Amino acid sequence: MKPLLLVLCLAGCALPVHAQLAPQAPAGLPPTERVQPWLLQDPAVQEAESGREAAARAAGMLRVSPNEWNVRLGTQRRNYTSGPTSNEWTAQLERTLRLPGKRALDGKLASIELDLAEARYGEAMHEAARDLVDAYTYWAGAVRARELMAEQVKFAEENLRVAKLRQRAGDASGLDVNAIEADTAGIRGRLSRAVSDERKALARLRIRFPGADVDALTLADPAPVIEPEAVWKTRILETSDPLKIAQFELDQAELNAARARANRVPDPTVGLYTASEVYSTEKIIGAFVSVPIPGRYRSHQLGRSLAQVDMARAARDRQQRLMEMEVAEGYADAVGNFERWRLAEESANRTRESARLTQYAYRQGEVDLQALLLARRQAVEAADAALDARVQALRSHYRLLVDAHLVWGMEHN
Repeated sequence: MKPLLLVLCLAGCALPVHAQLAPQAPAGLPPTERVQPWLLQDPAVQEAESGREAAARAAGMLRVSPNEWNVRLGTQRRNYTSGPTSNEWTAQLERTLRLPGKRALDGKLASIELDLAEARYGEAMHEAARDLVDAYTYWAGAVRARELMAEQVKFAEENLRVAKLRQRAGDASGLDVNAIEADTAGIRGRLSRAVSDERKALARLRIRFPGADVDALTLADPAPVIEPEAVWKTRILETSDPLKIAQFELDQAELNAARARANRVPDPTVGLYTASEVYSTEKIIGAFVSVPIPGRYRSHQLGRSLAQVDMARAARDRQQRLMEMEVAEGYADAVGNFERWRLAEESANRTRESARLTQYAYRQGEVDLQALLLARRQAVEAADAALDARVQALRSHYRLLVDAHLVWGMEHN
């Protein structure tokens, strides 16, 4: 039994690090069955879908030979100094043959065309998903900001009511009431601005993704990033569509160079011909082979292809570094923003409770007006900071999931 357990443990340790990550349905994000139609109607995704169809046609063109059968027909009249004129004709059938090595290379180029189109389609879906995350979190944050300002308006109106009661009782002056009225007007102004921001965010979301069901969206609590950075780095780099595109373009450049090298040996043209001459008394049947004599043009073509290989390799290496930097920054943002949200939320809860107690103390006449207004302003600032931290934490976490292709069925792309 112990040897079996040891084998199972070793097998578990042998799993790749990215196996620790699995497709997720995080709280706050709409389900896949709703999101997929929103993403598929994105113009960039539709463009990439058309690109897949075009790539399929291009691949078909590469697999079949571009050379076609040529038919040549000719007629002539032979005049003699003595005797009648002879009407003669010729017919010729020819075709350029693609050499077997070139045919194999063209087949590989056809496969690369399809791979490139698939990678570009995946990148279009990925970018659309990132845009949806940004538009959603921006709108959800605007909704919550409007709700917070509405709560603060109620808080300020309660302060005003208490101040008027104390004024009638002779415990507060008219200056206190005027100060609270001015403070309440300022909060109402912030509420109006929050309502406007919410409308703009909703319009942006609906224009960017027509048909988006906003009722399916909520602002959830951020989740911590548990897995180490190496796990996320491996997963994101393995599923990175820009990196796949760069690698496929390098493969394509190398195949084009191999094709240019093979093209230094020209394709032969073979054919059959027949003719009728001398009053149809002479019948001619023959075959021929025509081979171009290669010149400097083919050498320059090969040199250009080799230079393009170096360009593609440098572009692939540049994309690799860019992706590694983005992964490092994205992971740091997800971890750091979660911690900042946790601290900001704790601060907001404490300042909110402090404002409530200060309001009660003011009602009892235990604190002055300045302490009440200061507590309310601190509560507003803390709530704003906590909301901003929440939105940033959610956005960075969702982006990490999107980049790793772990949500909305992107693991199949």
